Amino acid sequence: MNTISIDKEKCAQCGLCVKDCVSMCLKMNKDNYPYIEDAGMCLACQHCMMICPTGALSFNGKNPEDSEKVSAKDVLSLIKSRRSIRLYKDDELTEEELQTIKEMLPFIPTGCNSHKLHFSIVEKKSVMVELKNNVNKRFRKLLNSRILSPLVKHFAAYKEAFDRDEDIVFRNAPHMIVVSSPVSAPCAPQDPIIALSYIELYARSLGYGTCWCGYAEACIKLFPELCEILEVPKGYTPVYAMLLGKPAVKYMRIPQPEPYSISEIKDVIPKDSCIWCKTKRLITNFLRG
Repeated sequence: MNTISIDKEKCAQCGLCVKDCVSMCLKMNKDNYPYIEDAGMCLACQHCMMICPTGALSFNGKNPEDSEKVSAKDVLSLIKSRRSIRLYKDDELTEEELQTIKEMLPFIPTGCNSHKLHFSIVEKKSVMVELKNNVNKRFRKLLNSRILSPLVKHFAAYKEAFDRDEDIVFRNAPHMIVVSSPVSAPCAPQDPIIALSYIELYARSLGYGTCWCGYAEACIKLFPELCEILEVPKGYTPVYAMLLGKPAVKYMRIPQPEPYSISEIKDVIPKDSCIWCKTKRLITNFLRG
């Protein structure tokens, strides 16, 4: 169960943690202190702990003073301090700032050096607003339909946000980059993800914020007219979308993530797996291929 604790002497009651909560499960109580309203919705992203300017919030027993300070001096620090930004300033990046990112794109590696990726870069906030209006109109219609009413109960907070015309898909970002690849490319699913990973870290080094936006990706694939707005070439599949802009938030510390499992392979140990075990492994290998 995910929990937070608040040092009330340090808490400035600014509400930044609530505004930046990814799953909208963090609320302010009657005394104006944050609390987790629905622990089952919490993603354990630690955004609330990292964004707190006074270090008043601890998450799952992890204290902010034990986190490293954010620094953009080296690549490892960039990787450690990388955060998905969901709160952006209204300012657009200038043509010169966007050009800096464009000039980096040719150096992104692709499978078999195909270099046939297509980058749709939304350069104007007005276009992002148009995309938001298009998507919100469609989702309001879907979420208010009787047919989907049983499913809507599980997404009540999102339905209410759409009804208020909030931009919960594109997060009011001034820019977006969508990477598409030819269906015939040797590494069609992988190349755009590699490209956005490079863009993300480079943008971070320049002081910009990004967010891997699965909602945007789903909408682009679900509503073909968005592909037309984004000028995705025929024969290309839009693989993923990334929001881009100047962050309206500043994370004060680096998270303390749980470690991944690691197999330290130092020798070959023969194993006599049964036919059924090998078959299950073969199926698993291609389940998400």
